[in-house]
Order: sequence, then structure tokens, then C-alpha cells
Amino acid sequence: MMFPSNRVRVLVSTQPVDFRKGHDGLAAIVSSVLRKDPFTGTVFVFWSRRADRLKLLYWDGTGLVMAYKRLEEATFTWPTIKAGIMALNHAQFEALFAGLDWRKVKALETRPPAAAE
Repeated sequence: MMFPSNRVRVLVSTQPVDFRKGHDGLAAIVSSVLRKDPFTGTVFVFWSRRADRLKLLYWDGTGLVMAYKRLEEATFTWPTIKAGIMALNHAQFEALFAGLDWRKVKALETRPPAAAE
């Protein structure tokens, strides 16, 4: 999948959205409902009520990029429906995008070595 970087911030809308919305409509939701700036490079993930589709929106520095995915025989695992947004790490996002249960993915804790050899 085309993805900006593993260091990019991923935020998931916890409320389903109208999937007829395009770039500008989703950017308006990011600004007015989620209270975030859609032009920072953060990846915003939106989902449909049927939970079998998702849309991604992010600014790549030259324009808004929107990606759409529909699962054919399954549904995505989504957070509990409530107002607001939720952050995912890169591994959790990759699992979500693949249609896996992202809640079972834990990022490894990395620490610098105590001493160099």
C-alpha cells in the first residue's frame, strides 16, 4: 500500500461517516468535528456504518490524498462508537488495513543499548 511513512500519526474517527463525502467533505469533518488540521500529514481514517469500508485522508505536501478500501467477505474491526478520535500506531494501522483485528497488535518497545560493544 502507498503509505507516507511509519512515523506518520494515524487517527481514527470513532464515528462512522457518510461515504459519499470526498476530499473536501472529509477535510471539513477533520477540521470541524475532530478539531484537527487536515494539512499536517496526519493520516485520518474514516469508516462506514456497514464497517466493511474505510477511507484514508492525508496531506502529502502537494495535495490531499484519499484512499478507499472495501472488504469483500468480512468487516473491519472498529473502536467502540463514541465521539472523538483514537490514535493507532503503524503496526495497528497495517493490521486494520489488512482486515485483521488491530486490537491484538502490540508494538515492540525499543530501547537504546546500555553500552556499545
